[in-house]
Amino acid sequence: MNRSILIVICDFFLLSLLAFSTPDLNRVAQNSAPMVLNLATNQVTGRQDLGDVMRLALDQERKNRDALLAELAKFQQTVSDRSREITNVQAQLRQAEQLETRLHEQETNLQGQVAIAQTNIATLTQQLQASREETARAEEQRVKLEAEVRKQLERAGVLEGQLAGLQQSNQLIQADRVALNTQLQITEAARQNALEKATQLQGEVETQRMVNVKLADSVSTLAAQSTNLAQEIRDNRALTPNEIFEQLATNRVMASFYGLKRGIFGIDSSKYKQTRILLATDGTNTVAISHVQDTLLSLWSPSQWEDLSGTLVHDMAVFPIDSISFSQQDPRAVLIPVTPAQVRSLGCVAYRIAQDPFKFQDAVVAGTQDNYYGECKFQMDTETPGYLKMDQSSIKGLFGKFNPSSGDLVLSKSGELLGLMVNKNYCLVLRSLKPGVQLRFGWETDTPQTTQMFSDLYGIVAKMPFRLQQ
Repeated sequence: MNRSILIVICDFFLLSLLAFSTPDLNRVAQNSAPMVLNLATNQVTGRQDLGDVMRLALDQERKNRDALLAELAKFQQTVSDRSREITNVQAQLRQAEQLETRLHEQETNLQGQVAIAQTNIATLTQQLQASREETARAEEQRVKLEAEVRKQLERAGVLEGQLAGLQQSNQLIQADRVALNTQLQITEAARQNALEKATQLQGEVETQRMVNVKLADSVSTLAAQSTNLAQEIRDNRALTPNEIFEQLATNRVMASFYGLKRGIFGIDSSKYKQTRILLATDGTNTVAISHVQDTLLSLWSPSQWEDLSGTLVHDMAVFPIDSISFSQQDPRAVLIPVTPAQVRSLGCVAYRIAQDPFKFQDAVVAGTQDNYYGECKFQMDTETPGYLKMDQSSIKGLFGKFNPSSGDLVLSKSGELLGLMVNKNYCLVLRSLKPGVQLRFGWETDTPQTTQMFSDLYGIVAKMPFRLQQ
């Protein structure tokens, strides 16, 4: 507690005690008058002292208050100064943090630069090592070069001696060169004369060569014309039926067909058929040609063969038949594909189809089942294009019982294959041997697809004029 306040409180207690004791003093004063006067005087003086004391205490309290206010103002100034200092410190702290961040970034950059520098140092170390090695090699090379230079200097000395000798020889050579130049001029004049003569002779040789080329071209032209003329003579010369049949008999191929099917009671039945056919070619396709009736097949009544096979035989050569095709012109003409290698192995001629089937009116008909042949005339029928009609009145049987029927081969008088008899009156003129629908031989030929194929082929024939169907 403040000292001045304590004094005031004590004075207050003292005055209160004096006030409570005043009546007693008055009673004492009644007994003695002077005493009362003194007490009253003493009482007034005590009050004055108390007032003075209180004024002194109040003045002291004011002074203390003023001192406290001054101290408070000083403390507030100190607090303000401290706030400014704190603000400055905070600003410095933020600057320090920014500086720390920049220093951290610089440290990171420096670390990267240090890593790069270390890499460069390693590279430079390697380069230094390589340079040292290169320097060592260069030093060895320098030593070798110095040795070589010494050798070359020694050799140069030797060569200088030789050069002196050569200079002496050169003077002699110069004299010889003058003499040779004179001789060269004479030789050049002679060479020029020889060159002019050679040029003249070359012109004469070139002229003779052109004459020889013209003669060779003339000979080649004459040879080609002779060949074409001979071929034209052969094409236009009508062969006799005997010549045609003799060639035919030599080149015919025996075709054999085998078929197997199951009966109603599970018993297998088989069938076998043979026919003599020809190999024919249109320049692109080579086939063995036959009529469908000379095989085991029939367009209008197909047999349900479970297995089909066949062979082509000529002399000692035998080849299996893998498949057959039906001609696009007329499906009754069966085409059996034959490879060039098989033709060579069979050793027979593949007949070319006639390029001009109307060159000769007469033709030779040869049977495939019966061994007969004969000569007859064929006529064009405008209602059946692609077919020739046989003139029955012109038939001349030459060998065997001549009875033309379907499947017979028809050859022109030039010996080419004209066509195939599709019935006893009409001959199919073969324009192309391009295969049509194909049937592969082997097991499981009895399928719905095969039945449908024969039905479609028969539909083609059924749409032909009636005279061609008979």
